[in-house]
Amino acid sequence: MTSVPRPTPPLTMEALTPRRIVEELDKYIVGQGAAKRAVAIALRNRYRRSRIASHLRDEVIPKNILMIGPTGIGKTEIARRLARLAAAPFVKVEATKFTEVGYVGRDVDSMVRDLVEAAVQMVRTERMRTVEAPAAAQARERLLEILAPAPRREGTYANPLEALFGGGRAAQPAAADAEPPADVLGRRALLRERLERGDLDQEMVEIEVEEAASPMIEVFSGQGGEEMGINLHDLVGNLLPRRRRRRRMAVPEALRVLTGEEAQKLIDPDEAVREGVRRAEESGIIFIDELDKIAGHQGGAGPDVSREGVQRDILPILEGAAVTTKHGPVRTDHVLFIAAGAFHIAKPSDLIPELQGRLPIRVELQPLTEDDFVRILVEPENALTRQSPALLATEGVRVEFTPDGVRELARIARQVNAETEDIGARRLHTILEKVTEEVSFAAPETPASIVIDAPYVRSRLAGILADRDLSRYIL
Repeated sequence: MTSVPRPTPPLTMEALTPRRIVEELDKYIVGQGAAKRAVAIALRNRYRRSRIASHLRDEVIPKNILMIGPTGIGKTEIARRLARLAAAPFVKVEATKFTEVGYVGRDVDSMVRDLVEAAVQMVRTERMRTVEAPAAAQARERLLEILAPAPRREGTYANPLEALFGGGRAAQPAAADAEPPADVLGRRALLRERLERGDLDQEMVEIEVEEAASPMIEVFSGQGGEEMGINLHDLVGNLLPRRRRRRRMAVPEALRVLTGEEAQKLIDPDEAVREGVRRAEESGIIFIDELDKIAGHQGGAGPDVSREGVQRDILPILEGAAVTTKHGPVRTDHVLFIAAGAFHIAKPSDLIPELQGRLPIRVELQPLTEDDFVRILVEPENALTRQSPALLATEGVRVEFTPDGVRELARIARQVNAETEDIGARRLHTILEKVTEEVSFAAPETPASIVIDAPYVRSRLAGILADRDLSRYIL
């Protein structure tokens, strides 16, 4: 059986010095040194706070950051990579999705609820990874019992209330602790050997799996009508029978499903929730995008009427408040907030003064130049000139980007951004897709070797670039 590669473990907080954080961000984001330094210091201050005396620790609050700059220059990517680097819970929200209390829409508290859910899921995933080996062993035994079942008898209910709820009678072993017959044990031993060798990977098996959807009760929070689900099993435990259904799948897929079920049994769900809430409170990062879209003077009409109200609703969360979630109240005093906006029309000074005060660190990101585009295409570990050849190589097509071809892609991206709407590095995705469109379409039938140089790029984009009106809609 093939093993799945594990993700690279995050660096320890001791090793994440500000300089090291910037070096790690440089692997994926070109330029924007001031923004990287600001977030690196903010992250390191969390480690410093954890090492000071407890009576002073609660008094140290995060220095929230406001990033200012046009779209497509790396604001969101900096925040996302920072959270991944620190293994911290992270959510990205858009300020335009929120409405003032009293209007139809999401209330601002939902960003904290989303953060807590992300933190709890992160902890559950980590806990399940630690019990992966014993869970896999138990899953194999369950699969062997399905492939070579022991004699069973009828007459007992799997759950005391199954008769009341119509669950039907479940087949049970002949005795609770009875050892299976010798012939069954022999078949299982042979199957275990074949399973370990991978001889059963193409076989199909029918198993019972627990349905993902559980009965939910929808309740409404006191602010903004935000819905929160309460799982009935959280309220009445095992009194309600679990809904299960039979599915037919390949043996490797069955092992994966059974391993997940066994891992769920080996972790403490309450402890995972407690740890998730603690991480959300102590190390969570919330990225609020498009903050400039809710900046403006008081008054107005239509959809903009609640913009200032949204700012006032966000303010207590940034200051530190207790937000009600289905896992209990969650404090936001030490959550790091990173806000961002283009601020083409509005200015940071158009935000209400109180909100400005809760975003004390201001960083202005610089527009990307042609040289920046060249670096973006070749330097990051996830560079586009590495992704496209890797994708096409699966179809037998070899793609090579020459230096002059990369330079031509960057030049055209800068030109189109200057003549139309400036969308930053996102323009590179659009242009590269047009350049590789023909070879991508024909790849399955005609394996080939393609060299993407400057003439090739110009030939693929000549018609679009010649027609300015057409390029506004295609590029």
